[in-house]
Amino acid sequence: MTATGSEEASSHLTPLHAVLYQPEIPQNTGNIGRTCVAIGAKLWIVRPAGFRLDSTRLKRAGLDYWQDLDWEVVDGWSQLLERLPQKNLWLVTKFGSRKHFEATFAPGDVFVFGSETNGLPKTLRNDYPERQIQIPMPGPVRSLNQATSAGVVLYEAARQIGLLSGASPITESV
Repeated sequence: MTATGSEEASSHLTPLHAVLYQPEIPQNTGNIGRTCVAIGAKLWIVRPAGFRLDSTRLKRAGLDYWQDLDWEVVDGWSQLLERLPQKNLWLVTKFGSRKHFEATFAPGDVFVFGSETNGLPKTLRNDYPERQIQIPMPGPVRSLNQATSAGVVLYEAARQIGLLSGASPITESV
C-alpha cells in the first residue's frame, strides 16, 4: 500500500529523498515531514511503523504543512528499492566511516534514517559499507533525536546541491 501527499506535490521533480526505516515516534516523522516540505524533499516511510499513519500526533508535528508533503509508504526495503532504482543511497548511522559534511551529495540522493531505538539493521549496513555517513558528536551524547539528525543531514545536502541559495537546482524525478 502506498500513501501520497497532494497530487500537486507528487507531480513535481524531487531533489532529495528522506527515508525513515521503521520509524517509531510519530512526532519525529511529523517534524521530518515538515523539513521535507521546507526543502522540497520527498518522505518515504518503510513499514512497519510504530504508529498509525493517520495519527493526530504525526499530523500535529507536521503542522499544517502535511497537506503539502510529498510522501509515500512502502511495505519493506525491497519495495523501496523497486521504487527508487539506481538512486544514490546514503545510510545515516553512527557506524558511518565519514562525516556527513565530508560526503558529496547530488540531486536525487536518498538519505536513510533508522528507527529511533534500533537504528539501521546490520544486514542493511553490510549491503552499503561505502555509503554510510555519520553526524559527529564530540560530546558525551550517543545519538541525536531522529528529527534533528534528519534536519542536519538534509540541510547539508540541500546546501550542497543549491536548494538554499535561491538558484534552481538540477532535479531528478521519481
